[in-house]
Amino acid sequence: MLKIIYMGTPSFAVPALEALIANRAPGLLLPEGYEIVTVITRLDKPSGRGKEVVFSPVKQAALAHGISVWQPGSLKRPENIEALAAYHADLYIVAAFGQILPQAVLDLPRFGTLNVHASLLPRYRGVSPISEAILQGERETGVSIMLIDAGIDTGPVLLKRAIPITENDTTGSLTVKLADLGASALLAALPLWVAGELQPQPQNEQEASYTHMLRKEDGAIDWSRSAARLAREVRAYSPWPGSYTTWRGKLLKILRAYARATGEAQDILPGTVMLRKESGAPSLQVATGEGVLVLDRLQLEGKKAMNADEFLRGYANIVGDVLGE
Repeated sequence: MLKIIYMGTPSFAVPALEALIANRAPGLLLPEGYEIVTVITRLDKPSGRGKEVVFSPVKQAALAHGISVWQPGSLKRPENIEALAAYHADLYIVAAFGQILPQAVLDLPRFGTLNVHASLLPRYRGVSPISEAILQGERETGVSIMLIDAGIDTGPVLLKRAIPITENDTTGSLTVKLADLGASALLAALPLWVAGELQPQPQNEQEASYTHMLRKEDGAIDWSRSAARLAREVRAYSPWPGSYTTWRGKLLKILRAYARATGEAQDILPGTVMLRKESGAPSLQVATGEGVLVLDRLQLEGKKAMNADEFLRGYANIVGDVLGE
């Protein structure tokens, strides 16, 4: 029976693990079935104001199904590589694990190491492919089942699946969709790969692009940018790091917004808040470097999140002010 080790950490990696667990019996996915000998996840870390130790979503899922969990820390340490080899696993499967695996680890399983990556490779390699696809205005994205090599998402691709990016998709909503798509793509690729019926396709390096680790400061709104860009940022940075500005010394989070082109000559200072009519209703809008950003839902520091009309009833004095000053 095939022995599999699964490596993952966040919620994105849970559907693929659940799918593997549900289909491990003989005859479901592989004639002989397979065993998930252990699940490897990142070390537990304190979270929240109380700094309580929280298990990763993958650890919670594995334990719920009675599967052993191993949290060795870095897999570059010789003692951890030795312990990993002792499992004699035939295949490793990785989804959002958060570590770059050394060649000594990649050399261990006879069927290699498969990775569920949340982009249509070679576009958007690296740590934040979902938010980057939204930021760049892509109309579709997807998942790639690939073989890991020593590079960062540079290995050959076994299978791709694509889905559209809707105008309302955020990184949060798209992550859920891609996690499910990744699970189904993995189930499609696994039996074909083990049977030798999939030919790995090298990536075209000339089409490759990379993403960076998001930082809190990425969410600071630069009102000199175009409204279209800022609307994409609001979606791409939801739920984290969020899009935010300041108003009268307080943090103001922009939770939902959309762009409006304006045909008029706009010599208004970017960041200026305006009250306009849209379909007969008052509309809270902010001048940008190009077009206006219509604020749909926002949250002032220390207050609850509100729709724009509710916000206006409580804070009508925002109109005419310049945000971010």
